[in-house]
Formats: sequence, structure tokens, C-alpha cells
Amino acid sequence: MKVQGKMFLWLSFFILAVAIVYGVWSKEAAGTTALFMAFGLSVMIGFYLAFTARRMDAIAQDDKEAEVADEAGEVGFFAPHSWQPLSLAIGGALAFLAIAMGWWLLYFSAPLILVGLWGWVFEFYRGENQNQ
Repeated sequence: MKVQGKMFLWLSFFILAVAIVYGVWSKEAAGTTALFMAFGLSVMIGFYLAFTARRMDAIAQDDKEAEVADEAGEVGFFAPHSWQPLSLAIGGALAFLAIAMGWWLLYFSAPLILVGLWGWVFEFYRGENQNQ
């Protein structure tokens, strides 16, 4: 994680330089603001990765002599299947459609979003995936 933190911090300095040059030459507020915000986001990500790397053990990515097989093994736990994202996607699509067509569509999208969120949060508390 040290490598990723350094990459984002160096990227943030590049974005800052580009933002300053762009702001001076173009005198355009929207693009300059977007570049300064990209600088801030890159600094936040780089700081988080660098800060987290100090508290973690060294991983294979931090060792220059590491092999690909050094990082092999279990990656993590992933849900086997879930229908809840479909409910959230349909509810979210209806909610965004409500902005264009009419706020009355929120009466249909809010229950779909709430059911999808509830099901996704609690899907490992009931049913066949209860004790995973």
C-alpha cells in the first residue's frame, strides 16, 4: 500500500501544477475548480493509503524482490448471489426518472429502494446464506 499512496500523492502534485497553469492561462472557473477538486481528492486518497500502510504489515507489493506467487491465496469473502442490487437499481432508476417526469414516481421508487437496502444489509441473517 505504500506504493499506491506514493503514486496518488505524486499524482496530486501533478494535478495541482496542471490546475495552476490551466487557471492562469484559461481564466475559466469551472475547469479550474474541477482540477483543484481533483487535487483535493487525490491528496485524500494518497494520505489514506499512506496512513493505512503504516499500520499494516508489509505486503508483496511493497517488496521489490517479490514474485507473483507471494501474493497468492484467499482474497476475501464475496456474496455468492443476491437479488437485492436489482431492486436497488430499479428503485434508483425510478427515483432519477422522478426528477424528469414528476415527483409522484418517488412513491413507487422509495419502497423498492428501502426493500433493496433492507434485504442487502440483512441477507446473511436469514435463509440459505445465514451462517456464512
